[in-house]
Amino acid sequence: PSVVAFNVKAPTTNGVDSTVRIGIYPSIQNQNDTRFNVGGNIDFREIFYTAKGAYGELLAGRALNLYQGKNILTDMTLLTSGVVGGRGNTVNLGHIGYGYLYTGFGPQIRYTTPDMAGVKVAVEVAEPYKITANTGKTNSPRVEAEISYAGKIGAATTQAWVSGLYQTAPRATGNSSDESIGGAYGLGVGFSGLNLLGSGYVGRGLGMLSAQDGNVLPNSAADENGKTRLHWGYLLQATYKLNPSIMIGANYGQSRQEKNDTEGATFIGMRNQEAAVATITYNLNKFTQFVAEYIYSQNTWMDGAKQHSNAFALGTMFYW
Repeated sequence: PSVVAFNVKAPTTNGVDSTVRIGIYPSIQNQNDTRFNVGGNIDFREIFYTAKGAYGELLAGRALNLYQGKNILTDMTLLTSGVVGGRGNTVNLGHIGYGYLYTGFGPQIRYTTPDMAGVKVAVEVAEPYKITANTGKTNSPRVEAEISYAGKIGAATTQAWVSGLYQTAPRATGNSSDESIGGAYGLGVGFSGLNLLGSGYVGRGLGMLSAQDGNVLPNSAADENGKTRLHWGYLLQATYKLNPSIMIGANYGQSRQEKNDTEGATFIGMRNQEAAVATITYNLNKFTQFVAEYIYSQNTWMDGAKQHSNAFALGTMFYW
């Protein structure tokens, strides 16, 4: 989507910087495939307050969640095209569901430590989500955490992170509970115009598109008996700046789910979603960028059936 966002900062008081951010993410695409479905989606993804001082930073409001947050933010297709979404969607996917899961923007209270020689630790208490279609009352919050590093090791710029997610909720029927637990990781290294990145995730009850999708995709987070499935995926990426104006890049990612032991051949849900993207970007100036992409994506079901797509994307981005 497009982004219209602004920050409002109060004068520093007693060493504390107070800021409010509002981010509006309108889509330019129509919602469907006819010329009459022209209702653009205006998505208020961000509205939060931060108080930053020597103690670190406190955040309260609606913001990008921690779990897999850096996985998506480091994808070169985040602001371009990537995999083409369904006709009912108003944005393309990048590698969402094809290398990482969509972390989402959600209500939360978060604390982040001060920078400790490049290391930061963040903990988030957030609004709970439905884990499966049969999740009952969500009375307990979702907890997320992240440990990250950014700095230089020798001549190489380096970033690394691990993040985690945990939530439990009683099922609407029966005496058992749904549980969602996940870990994510990533490492990026850059030197002499070359940037290499690897990231991934693993967990149970996560789904195949958005982290904790509540079985939005049929038979995704849990099986018919309510047992959550194992989900995992990864993204590998390389970009290189030919000169200050031109950059080329390529990445490959996949997201997978595994059958539970009790599931037989009758379960033919999605097994694997994978995609490869090649891109070239040209910076006309510091605020205008042109992008060309080739995207190959493939879905594979448990019974071996496959569906694939070839797509080309041309576009421009403006920053100010």
